Amino acid sequence: MTTLDTRPRAAAGTAPGAPSVWPASTTEGTRGGLLVGGVPLAEIAEGHGTPVYVLDEAEVRARCRAYRGAFPDAGVHYAAKAFLCRALARWVAEEGLGLDVCSAGELELAVAAGFPADRILLHGNAKSPQDLATALRLGVGRIVIDTPAEIARIAAAVGPEGRQKVMVRVTPGITAGGHHKIRTGADGQKFGLSLRDGHARHAIARTLGQPRLELTGLHCHLGSQITDAKPYLLAVRRLVGLMARIRDTHGVTLPELDLGGGHGIAYRPGEPALDLPSLARRVRAELAESCASAGLPVPRLVVEPGRAVAGPAGVALYRVLAVKRTPGGTFVAVDGGMSDNPRPALYGVRYAPRLAGRRSPAGDERVTVVGRHCEAGDVLAEDVLLPADTHPGDLLAVPVAGAYHLSMASSYNLVGRPPVVAVLDGRARLLVRRETTEDLRARDVGL
Repeated sequence: MTTLDTRPRAAAGTAPGAPSVWPASTTEGTRGGLLVGGVPLAEIAEGHGTPVYVLDEAEVRARCRAYRGAFPDAGVHYAAKAFLCRALARWVAEEGLGLDVCSAGELELAVAAGFPADRILLHGNAKSPQDLATALRLGVGRIVIDTPAEIARIAAAVGPEGRQKVMVRVTPGITAGGHHKIRTGADGQKFGLSLRDGHARHAIARTLGQPRLELTGLHCHLGSQITDAKPYLLAVRRLVGLMARIRDTHGVTLPELDLGGGHGIAYRPGEPALDLPSLARRVRAELAESCASAGLPVPRLVVEPGRAVAGPAGVALYRVLAVKRTPGGTFVAVDGGMSDNPRPALYGVRYAPRLAGRRSPAGDERVTVVGRHCEAGDVLAEDVLLPADTHPGDLLAVPVAGAYHLSMASSYNLVGRPPVVAVLDGRARLLVRRETTEDLRARDVGL
């Protein structure tokens, strides 16, 4: 058994020495089959069927520890929207992270798994009455105000004897992120309150005027798949400037500053990723310098990684159903697709699948891996290299599948959502079962 080197098959033109996009525990068996966490992927596919998500527990925990090490004095909150199940919530809690959630459903699941509610933040640009009621009932640590209407709603829901800690989400006017649909720090999109037009300052004044609300700090989120530290440094400068104005206007020094997440990861070898130690070092230095210039004490920093924790820990497995060679190219069709991974259709994300169950003697062929659904846009990986003898029944593995796969999955064409299997030290265990046709029929009560 050898340590996996994906570079020959993963992407044409990858530079020598490029880091692997597979979990650190990934190895290659003597016959070419891949193992993750000491468990053969072919064994998981046989036992649980395909498509199936494999989640490396050790990789998740190691990434949590890397964040704790990079930001030892900060609050690190895992962004549950990337992927959440009860086991993952427990891993994150045991590694000392907090959690941020976007709905009553995510909140209820986390608390049911034993996650401390006071280490949870509730986000959302349009929180429902149920979201707010659940958050207050369970005692979440912070509610992030995203719109002026929430200020009075939260205060009223708290009741005359209660008090809720809140933050205000500020849109700092910074464009950052890997795709225009995941850029959330600029004006003209649905999230946050604009720093530029004064809406943020107005909301902060209203919040400070509510005796049932305790404003603990400012929040921002610039976008997703950010691979450069510079946008975060600019956000620090602008938000510290706003904190100084709050002090001067209202006599209040806010103790917390949440910079959100959006830390970019590589989906294919050779792609850029955000350097976590460098980010932490530069953000801390900028925060200290900006606060010193403004005469402010340094607030407690909060960061919210989601994809950067779960994404590289996941592998998606598919069976090849058909190989079609046409004048326009070769299409390898698998038994999943946009129902279990809509991200290529939504954001144009590119992946690097590889043969997982055997070693092929054939040379590489450039192909497009497509899904089974009735959409021309159901493409999982375009223009990738696979062995020329790839055939029906082969097992394909897609790395970096731990974030925004199952959490965004659907039952399109009434295809059930895949299961999640955790691996650790040579053992596999089911975390989330497959959605069955019986599950889908049970929801239909129309007869």
